[in-house]
Amino acid sequence: MKMTSVSPRKLLGSALFLLVAAALAVFVFRFTRSMVTSWEFTDIGGIRIVTPTPTLRPGEPTPTPGGSAAQPVPQGPTPEPWDGASRVNVLLIGLDYRDWEAGEDAPRSDTMILLSLDPLTKNAAMLSIPRDLWVNIPGGFGYGKINTAYSLGEANQLPGGGPELAMKTVESVLGIPIQYYAQVDFGAFVRFIDEIGGVKLDVPEPITIDLVGSGKETKKKLKPGVQTLPGEWALAYARARYTEGGDFDRARRQQQVILAIRDRILAFDMAPTLVAKAPQLYAELSSGIRTNMTLDQAIQLAWLAKDIPEENIRHGIIGEEHVIFAKSPEGLDILKPIPEKIRILRDELFTTEGALSPAAAQQSLEDLAKAEGARIMVLNGAYVTGLAGRTSEYLRSLGLNAPEDLLGNTEAVAYTWVIDHTGNPYTVQYLMNLMNVSPNNFRVRYDPNAQADIEIWLGSDWATNNAMP
Repeated sequence: MKMTSVSPRKLLGSALFLLVAAALAVFVFRFTRSMVTSWEFTDIGGIRIVTPTPTLRPGEPTPTPGGSAAQPVPQGPTPEPWDGASRVNVLLIGLDYRDWEAGEDAPRSDTMILLSLDPLTKNAAMLSIPRDLWVNIPGGFGYGKINTAYSLGEANQLPGGGPELAMKTVESVLGIPIQYYAQVDFGAFVRFIDEIGGVKLDVPEPITIDLVGSGKETKKKLKPGVQTLPGEWALAYARARYTEGGDFDRARRQQQVILAIRDRILAFDMAPTLVAKAPQLYAELSSGIRTNMTLDQAIQLAWLAKDIPEENIRHGIIGEEHVIFAKSPEGLDILKPIPEKIRILRDELFTTEGALSPAAAQQSLEDLAKAEGARIMVLNGAYVTGLAGRTSEYLRSLGLNAPEDLLGNTEAVAYTWVIDHTGNPYTVQYLMNLMNVSPNNFRVRYDPNAQADIEIWLGSDWATNNAMP
């Protein structure tokens, strides 16, 4: 297999940075004997799922998909020092190299993979997010494909740029706070794979891969079976998109390559060679890496990652069963999320116990809502004197956490709204059932600093027809 040089300007479409950086960092750690005193990570948050259709908060204008006007995305509070037990979440971002070739100033993301590491239980998880997922992009952009978040952040020069807006968008969709991001270019990826002697992959079906561009001379065919691929071929295999399953198949191959990198490093005694080359490798690869991690933080992540056994690594994709195939107002092919199914997948991957949904079969929704303990603020939008106070008292009588001091007024609304700030699926569902709230009147507004976890905006419908005694 003839190897062809790859332009470092083309960014990695398969987003395989973390295992590359983590593996390298392990050996850099051994070589340099660096020690780091603390991490600044935050606990995994609650469940925050964006609604699949463009519903509006009361008084909001209709969002414009892909709009360009934006408000600054808040950076959020400084994370608390890592406590040694909280999850660590990293968003792996691969950019669409076709945008670079077309001369676009702000490329879209081509791949997003969320990696989560749990130091306490020694569990890890990977979740691939399809680029056509139709979501609400924070910062006033309205609804659009999730792959436009990076481009919008870069083009509008928002604080933190494209990576920050991409992280905020994924946070709002999945309800998982993300501390770090990582990108790597083609050259760094190919260089590292070749350094470890390629990766061993079991190719499930015949597939045509494109080593560099779209020319016929770059296209190669892989036969089914176990084979060891050099860096450029592994990259092309992960990036290949023209199979029956399209981008969903591609996501599975990307995760396959990530795990193959890990297996390759752990299966062979590469320490002596990589330790000897650690300074040189880091100097070469760091120029092809963009991340908000320091080297010390990457070292600690790597040290954690290497101790997680293979059987404790969960991986999944937001696939066909989690979305609805649809068209955007502009006629683009999009994937509308099915929130409950995505939540179940999220819980299966990112909680120690697995999916939370089976508990619903064992407990009533009321008990599950009580267990969440979400703080509920009640706001009067019906302009009926005392309605907020009576509703809050009623919710407390049902065992919900509706403090007496979390009351107020809001603008006039005809229909009751439920707004979730911190991710409380059972409480939200219980309230919507109890108060007969339409799914179109449910909104996710991720804000960990909000005064309450959930806001209820009481409408005229509740004032005239409610179950209160």
